[in-house]
Amino acid sequence: MKGRYWLPWLLMLWVTSTSLAESLIITDMVGRTVTIQAEPQRIICIGPGALRLIVYLDAQEKVVGVESMEKRLPASRPYWLAQPQLRTLPDIGPGGPAAINKKPDMEAVLRVAPDLIVVTYMEAALADEVADTLGIPTVVLSYGELSVFDQAVYDSLKLAGRILNRRERADAVIDYIEGLRGDLHNRTANIFDRDKPGVFVGGIGYRGSHGIESTQRNYIPLDWNHAVNLAQQVESTIGSYVFVDKEVLLGLNPDVIFIDGGGLALVAEDYRKKPDFYRALTAFQSRRVYTLLPFNFYTTNIGTAMADAYAIGKMLYPSRFEDVSLADKADEIFIFLVGQPVYAAMRLEYGDLGQPAPFID
Repeated sequence: MKGRYWLPWLLMLWVTSTSLAESLIITDMVGRTVTIQAEPQRIICIGPGALRLIVYLDAQEKVVGVESMEKRLPASRPYWLAQPQLRTLPDIGPGGPAAINKKPDMEAVLRVAPDLIVVTYMEAALADEVADTLGIPTVVLSYGELSVFDQAVYDSLKLAGRILNRRERADAVIDYIEGLRGDLHNRTANIFDRDKPGVFVGGIGYRGSHGIESTQRNYIPLDWNHAVNLAQQVESTIGSYVFVDKEVLLGLNPDVIFIDGGGLALVAEDYRKKPDFYRALTAFQSRRVYTLLPFNFYTTNIGTAMADAYAIGKMLYPSRFEDVSLADKADEIFIFLVGQPVYAAMRLEYGDLGQPAPFID
């Protein structure tokens, strides 16, 4: 008789222990405690850069829906170019800057039946509301300050790697990025400031495309090359971003100007309208104006930023980068991070990395 009573108890104990073993308790990037099933198989990514991190972790096969924003301007985002199967997935809502920290399209989310929602730049209270309403665990990741390389992105990679059983891959990605940063440091750290040209980067995207006036005080490719970023002389009211009046730019008078590919068309149009302004700048007089690939698109495309960093280093200090082929380096980076050599596709849209600005007459 006793065995009859023990059997249900043992069965209940086994079920409870199995459930505990198959779940994972984590603390996300806004300090929320979230319980999720171990190694979820169906995930969706909401917000700037969320999908990119999952591709970096080589876990894109788990994604079951994408924001409609992701399907716009694909040449700007290597992870999207490299994983064409993502284009066939159903939409889970509009996404984009206007949707940051907003309640997602709940019906669209439920239609794809995810067992995990990965979201960036969502406040804790809203993430709790989304999770409670949908009954789906919701984990908040972060890149830190928008479009500025931040330790938070490493923490997010490690957290997502733990959740998705991609810990080794997360460590490999971090080591790879740090290896490139170390290489750039070794090439440029011992150059005296007096031997460095003053540099300005214009046309940087900020919630859309902008002309030459749009720049950043903290700009990854310049920072990693220990370059003299003249934008740091201008105060900003919106984080790292600065919108520099043309008169101020004339005063800065950079020796070298780089133009972000996302704003290149606007700069070219403005050049045609106001050639005297541009010809008054030393960089234009000496034809030291070069183009870069855009990396500020739905927050930081880290691989593109690193490719741009090598282009900047090669243009500023050619003797230190004689061994670097920019096309080969870009594809090496893209292959490692997103799985495919997508430089050729980006080149079709934005031109050769580091090329002289094509609109200068």
